[in-house]
Amino acid sequence: MNEALELLRESGAMLEGHFLLSSGRHSDKYFQCARLFQYPDRAAAVLAPLAEQIRAARASGALAVDAVAGPAIGGIVAAYELGRQLGLPAFFTERDSQGAMSLRRGFQTRPGEKILICEDVITTGKSSGESAVVLKALGAEITAVACVVDRRAPGTEDLAWPLYAACKVHAANWDPADCELCKKGVPAVKPGSRNLF
Repeated sequence: MNEALELLRESGAMLEGHFLLSSGRHSDKYFQCARLFQYPDRAAAVLAPLAEQIRAARASGALAVDAVAGPAIGGIVAAYELGRQLGLPAFFTERDSQGAMSLRRGFQTRPGEKILICEDVITTGKSSGESAVVLKALGAEITAVACVVDRRAPGTEDLAWPLYAACKVHAANWDPADCELCKKGVPAVKPGSRNLF
């Protein structure tokens, strides 16, 4: 996990300041994994131990996976690289014109197909949950979630599935009403891809 964090730092993917996250929460750290993913060798190196964790879980019978799905936009590269390393098909879900997560571009899933959802960063798991709803409605079974960075706050409700992470990072994760940086008058920036308002 330390190597993953070091590669995030080297790539300029770990930012510090005052950020409005896609979840609507505030933080003093932001992970712009696109900065990591611009270096394919670094992306492969960060996801290799994660792929090994999943391989081991599959080998032990603890996890079944037929394909990897990534919520757009952050999960696309992570899902494809993880799928490549696992030798599995990979595809992505994306938002339609109304902002609802959907499966488009001719991607399909079959009833009973075991899907691992892969994101770049998990704060609340909202994107994974939205992808899961779409895939389950098509008959797929979600068996696990994976991510590059698990930045969930301590005490956060567990996800509905096992979580595999390349690294776990402790970063401030405030409800906007409790944000320490807002109280100090520090302006927040929103570098993420999801528009919440």
